[in-house]
Amino acid sequence: MNKRALALLAATAASAIYGANHTIAKGLMPEVIQPYGFILLRVLGAALLFWIISFFFPSEKIERRDWWRIIICSFFGMALNMLMFFKGLSLSTPINSSVVITLVPVLLLVLSAIFLKEKVTWLKSVGIGLGLAGALVLILFGIKIQANAPNIPLGNILFIVNAASYSAYLILVKPLVAKYSSITLMKLFFLFAVFMNLPIGIQELIQVEWSILNFDAIWKLAFVVIATTVLTYLFNIYALKQLSPSTIGAFIYLQPLLAVLFAIMAGADTLTPLRAGAAALIFIGVFLSTRKPKNG
Repeated sequence: MNKRALALLAATAASAIYGANHTIAKGLMPEVIQPYGFILLRVLGAALLFWIISFFFPSEKIERRDWWRIIICSFFGMALNMLMFFKGLSLSTPINSSVVITLVPVLLLVLSAIFLKEKVTWLKSVGIGLGLAGALVLILFGIKIQANAPNIPLGNILFIVNAASYSAYLILVKPLVAKYSSITLMKLFFLFAVFMNLPIGIQELIQVEWSILNFDAIWKLAFVVIATTVLTYLFNIYALKQLSPSTIGAFIYLQPLLAVLFAIMAGADTLTPLRAGAAALIFIGVFLSTRKPKNG
């Protein structure tokens, strides 16, 4: 399997994990853990795991001029992005988070053209448009709304900040990906993220009653730390070595589709003609968005 195919597989795997995370993370807040405490747990766990893993890889020297970009990437990708998403999820619903996240591929297409001088081809534009249409149809007409949403308008605003922050992270991190290994970048990003999130999340983290947590809560917490944090960031960084940020963004449209597929496989939902049509639009959109230009 060539490197580009592996990058596409990594991006798909990250989207699958994110698709499941919308519901899994929502089920933990606020009864088990508050959102800011959850973020601190995520970055602490991820930093620890990445630093342990890094001992098995060669160390790399970071150029002085790159430190500012590393800190900014950490802020947008592991602090502001996460804080806004989890706080928004505690106030709003998974369906709303799924709708707003569809802004990311569009934002990435525009930002990539402006800051990375990426050529916006008609094929990629059509692909992102089809994916957006399919995702919105699937979300608005095919996903059940959950309760436990005390402030939906504020939650939705935070989702928009989350989408913009994640888009900025993917644009800013691209030059670093070409120079350093994924493990080196992740261990530094999450180390800085611990210090950024510590004053915000420490109070909520120490309020967690660890001694009375049942197995259901423990495996969900572990899933968010190991899969949703460590694996997805690692997969996306790896994918960025071969793909453009706007191409990575197109995979976000797979999240609502995979969430519905998980529900169907678990027997909790059914496949309808509307969902089948929306799925077809998403697959075609992602396919067109990820086609490699003939001159590239």
